[in-house]
Amino acid sequence: MVVDGSRMVRKLIGDTLKRDVPNAEVIGCANLAEVRAVLAKGAVDLVTTALLLPDGDGMAVARVVREAGGQAYVPIIVVSGNAQEALETRTFTEDVTDYFDKSLGHGALATFIRGYVQPAPIEGARVLYVEDSRVVATATKRMLERQAMQVLHVISAEDALEHLHKYIGRSDGDVGCDLLLTDVYLKGVLSGHDLLSQVRGAFGYGKRRLPVLVMTGDDNRDNQASLLREGANDLVLKPIEERLLVTKALFQLRLAKLPEPGSFNR
Repeated sequence: MVVDGSRMVRKLIGDTLKRDVPNAEVIGCANLAEVRAVLAKGAVDLVTTALLLPDGDGMAVARVVREAGGQAYVPIIVVSGNAQEALETRTFTEDVTDYFDKSLGHGALATFIRGYVQPAPIEGARVLYVEDSRVVATATKRMLERQAMQVLHVISAEDALEHLHKYIGRSDGDVGCDLLLTDVYLKGVLSGHDLLSQVRGAFGYGKRRLPVLVMTGDDNRDNQASLLREGANDLVLKPIEERLLVTKALFQLRLAKLPEPGSFNR
């Protein structure tokens, strides 16, 4: 179900999904009333919604979907040009599964959606994983390795930086991993926040050169917003939900390989 007040945007998203997600049936809705009418007829497998609608917003759509029979766990994705701002200000409610920023472009949207409806492993993708809890690390490492990823686990930000330093200036452009996954609170002098700052600052790696996912159990919205403002591609909230972690990791890995986007028209 694609929910957007603009007929043009509904068609654009719908055409993208039909082209890139085999056998997709797309149901377009312009407002909350149409969403309710569709849900009254039966369940859907995935929902994308604009942040703003003529008679409400994406949060209202998410709430209506969650209250419908059989829709408690369906993925609900906000698609908006203001998604990053809303994420940083923690506007999204827990009813929203994830978000997609229109500036990433059409190809990235198809990749993002496929991650939810038809997740495909990226064999050999290298993840540098920073976690000081052996129990948490063992479980999370298995989640990633089930997707054919190669996981290098280290227990501190200092160890991660030592690894990344070995690859500085390589002629082939290899930075030492394809994705950095780090906890915020780590034993040692440096935190995951410090590691993120080093990657974006001293190393100068942008979000596509080295995607960074930050895991946190901190529910302080200001702290979460700070991580996003300072360059985290996305957050993974603890306790870790495997499907969400895998979807976010695979999306960032694929996004890093896509050409620079032609963005959606708002």
